[in-house]
Amino acid sequence: MTSRVFNNTGSIADDVAIADISRLATATSKWFWLDLVAPTRDELNSLGEQLGLNSLALDDAFAGRQRAKIEHYDKHIFINAYAVFFDPAQRELLSDEIAIFVTRNGLITVRDDTNFDMERVVTRWAESPELASSGVSHLLWGLLDLIVDGYFEAVEKLDIEMENLEEAIFNEESSANVAVQRQSYDLRKSLVLLRRLTVPMREVVNPLIRHDMKLIDARMIPYFLDVYDHVIRVADWTESLRDLVTTLLETNLTMQGNRMNLIMKKVTSWAAIIAVPTAITGFFGQNIPYPGFMEPWGFWASVIVTVLASIALYGLFKWRNWL
Repeated sequence: MTSRVFNNTGSIADDVAIADISRLATATSKWFWLDLVAPTRDELNSLGEQLGLNSLALDDAFAGRQRAKIEHYDKHIFINAYAVFFDPAQRELLSDEIAIFVTRNGLITVRDDTNFDMERVVTRWAESPELASSGVSHLLWGLLDLIVDGYFEAVEKLDIEMENLEEAIFNEESSANVAVQRQSYDLRKSLVLLRRLTVPMREVVNPLIRHDMKLIDARMIPYFLDVYDHVIRVADWTESLRDLVTTLLETNLTMQGNRMNLIMKKVTSWAAIIAVPTAITGFFGQNIPYPGFMEPWGFWASVIVTVLASIALYGLFKWRNWL
């Protein structure tokens, strides 16, 4: 468990004893943050009893793999959100689920592992001391703002991967490569996952910008509006990239079909050229007398006709850009 205690000037203590939670929950000039990593069910229930957390919210925080959402209860707000990170080496989008409880003067985060760097969140809080007097609203804003910034970092990396994919597709030597096909599939999979995680965040942040939210300081509403705007931009950017990767896949298939048609035209043209001497030699190979039969000039006539016909067909196909 990681914890902090804050007042109007910022952080004033780095540790909170479980026994002090009840006292801090009723304080008027102090607020706290608890970060629980892989807690047991008994630990969550004990914390819930001290803070009056709803059992349904505790169930969601313990079970995990919930949809990004916000739920309002009598004494607190429950938010389920996902932080994301794109790994360019594996071309895979990774996500970390974070359950967030917001009380009158406490912020509790519950995670399954330590992949998400909470130290960056603490740094974000320290970088905005002028907002510290807003209490828990300031803590919630710093956490959500950093999560949404992670969306931007992920979508920017995906955009770079998309540019590399475009270059590979229009490169004749690699467009038909299996690696390019795999890269296209991985990018599409990552974008679908990113969309599934970011689009619901609009429904999470939107209620926080209303003036009737009792647990949110009105002074922080413009900052939550900024987070909401970033979520909208990320969602739109993700949709654009998803449409683009679909277009690139279709373009790649069309280009491969065109190349196959060109190859078939070349093969057919050469087959037609070869068919001419085959037909002529076959005709003169008949076992019956014909003009020039058993005569030297008949041989030379057949050779000349074969060469001229082949050259004529080659020139015609070249002119039509079939060869």
